[in-house]
Amino acid sequence: MSAGGRGRITLHHRDNLEVLPQLDDGVVALVYADPPFNTGHVQRRPQLRTRADPKGDRTGFGGRRFRTETLGATAFDDRFDDYLGFLRPRLEQLHRVLRADGSLMLHLDPREVHYVKVELDRIFGRASFMGEIIWAYDYGARSRRRWPAKHDNILWYARDPRQYCYDYDAIDRIPYLAPGLVGPEKAARGKTPTDVWWQTIVSPTGKEKTGYPTQKPLAILRRIVRVHSRVGDLLLDPFAGSGTLGEAAAESGRDAILIDASADAIAVMRKRLAQWL
Repeated sequence: MSAGGRGRITLHHRDNLEVLPQLDDGVVALVYADPPFNTGHVQRRPQLRTRADPKGDRTGFGGRRFRTETLGATAFDDRFDDYLGFLRPRLEQLHRVLRADGSLMLHLDPREVHYVKVELDRIFGRASFMGEIIWAYDYGARSRRRWPAKHDNILWYARDPRQYCYDYDAIDRIPYLAPGLVGPEKAARGKTPTDVWWQTIVSPTGKEKTGYPTQKPLAILRRIVRVHSRVGDLLLDPFAGSGTLGEAAAESGRDAILIDASADAIAVMRKRLAQWL
């Protein structure tokens, strides 16, 4: 652990199936994995720079105008002929490296989550399934032919369902929808979230954005890290992408191993996480 209780991050620019077998059994307290969703498309995200311009192409807060300039783009192929065949050996390795009191949080989309859950039940045992978190957001196009899909699924499995980290006191509070019904003291304290988490996506023009496709909000990872691990623990993200798990871990005094085979992802993480490397 680095000075001041800040976590350290180790980056690996390799396929995670090459790195994971090199880790010892039972050393990781928390795995957060956000694998490709198998959307059948190439995921692409332009990298933009904005500057104030009264004749610009975008309107910001208070009606201010901005002009955008495209600097480049990051992309990855999100198509698999055998998605479970791709995930299975990786999930087996993640099970092996987890501590006895460790947890896996696997981030998926609704099209694949049911198939992957059956596979996880085989690897971990059905008793190790602790629950499913629904991350709900409200952004993007609206289908005129079906209910628009505006949520992701996060499966929570404990290595041993009789012992796992769940720090209730570390849960961030959210406002009551009807504060007048609970009294001023409860309203001021707020309530703990359920297994449905309302959280906007990373704003395409916000300070948090890295330009990496599929970047997940820091608020989601902060909650997972603080509730499901302890200061000084070792965390792992085998599909690290933009490095959100690494930032949430390091700022909270946890160490993290981040793995990604994409050169674009490694470049984004080296810039974003430089102070903890």
